[in-house]
Amino acid sequence: MEHPQLSLSLPLLGYLRPAPDPRRNSCWLLGCETLDRDFADFQQYKAYLPALGIPLLRLQAGWAKTEKTPGTYDFQWLDTIVDDAGELGLQCLLETDYGNPVYPGGGDPSLAGGFPTSTEALEAWDRWVRALALHFRGRVQEWAMWNEPDIVRGRTPEEIVEFNIRTARILRDALPPEAKISGLSLAHSGEQFFQECLWALKDRKGDDLFDSYTYHGYKYNPDAAADAGLRLKKILADNQVRGTLRQGENGCPSEKTVKFALKDHPWTEFTQAKWDLRRFLRDYCDGVQSCVFTICDFNHIGREINRKGLLMADEQHRVLRPKMAYDAIRHLTTVFNDQWERQIGRGAIRKDTEACLYTFAHRESRMPLLAFWDRSQTPTDQTRPEEADILLRNTPLPPRPVLLDLLSGRVFAFPREKAHPLGECLLLEKVPCTDSPLLLGDASSFPLAP
Repeated sequence: MEHPQLSLSLPLLGYLRPAPDPRRNSCWLLGCETLDRDFADFQQYKAYLPALGIPLLRLQAGWAKTEKTPGTYDFQWLDTIVDDAGELGLQCLLETDYGNPVYPGGGDPSLAGGFPTSTEALEAWDRWVRALALHFRGRVQEWAMWNEPDIVRGRTPEEIVEFNIRTARILRDALPPEAKISGLSLAHSGEQFFQECLWALKDRKGDDLFDSYTYHGYKYNPDAAADAGLRLKKILADNQVRGTLRQGENGCPSEKTVKFALKDHPWTEFTQAKWDLRRFLRDYCDGVQSCVFTICDFNHIGREINRKGLLMADEQHRVLRPKMAYDAIRHLTTVFNDQWERQIGRGAIRKDTEACLYTFAHRESRMPLLAFWDRSQTPTDQTRPEEADILLRNTPLPPRPVLLDLLSGRVFAFPREKAHPLGECLLLEKVPCTDSPLLLGDASSFPLAP
């Protein structure tokens, strides 16, 4: 399928050869959600997973799908997924959710179904969580709390924390010490609500149960979403709570939708790819582990197809083709991994509209790398870049400077005549800058396709 391209008037050298290494990409997670409700089919898309180089898959463990008869657990559906992922060299993160209508007060398996409420249902929940943990002990190392409990109107931080602690204590008792548990799994990024959750955790002495805390928080401008995440990261540090911040679910539709997050906007595959690159690269730049939502479109029965997938799928869950965002994320995970070290305060960018610049050095070669983009608005279908000036301090021009467009994977020669010494700094004049990330680095940093 033909896609738009950025209009970059530079000598084309070739194309990035996608070669992400999941062993070095601990900064990413990949969403493989809703399989517990049969909204998607893992077998349809599992062949597309290894090429993304993302080592950890996010799944909902599905109480209602596992325990259809009280007291009888059938994990076969989930065993198949976990085992298939393992054969592909990937690991799984299991979320403990949703409700189960076989018990009075057990809720239902929908996103907003709510926690179990009756004594009978809560005791059944406890037994299921323990059975789940023991069944996957040693096979699953990452665990998470009930997804988006705060979307239930009136749900308080104290109620969420109480249920988190209840669940996490069972997991800690059943799992080996090295298992990781992520808490909260909040749909929103509200600072006051997050703060109150942390206060409740500390009051109940439950903060030692968790290794990280997850939030989602959808915004039409992806940089605004990342800004909100930075504020939560600061709140976490200010409260001296053990654990890191994790962005546990974000993505963008590839067409206009009328339901779900980021609805009623004329999205395209082009703007989806731009949004995804900005969102997930920002998290990487900010040092926040980030989840790409989601691998495949899923048919939310009774609502509509959620078009945030990297893969296009139909109502029968059949994968039709990769979208532009699939290749864009492959380009992102090929370049950015655990081998880069963020350099703070090494540069600034000047542009008529708001732009951002991030500088890195390779941990081994110390080769510099710049990432920059126009962050002023929601991504558009505009293809023509504007120009910006970049001022670098203690960051030299790479020996063989090239410009990489993450959208298309095209690699361009960067003219050395654009670089001018300015005292102790280096000025890069009239550098192309768009609402999608461009990278400036050395040719050795970007493997080219033969």
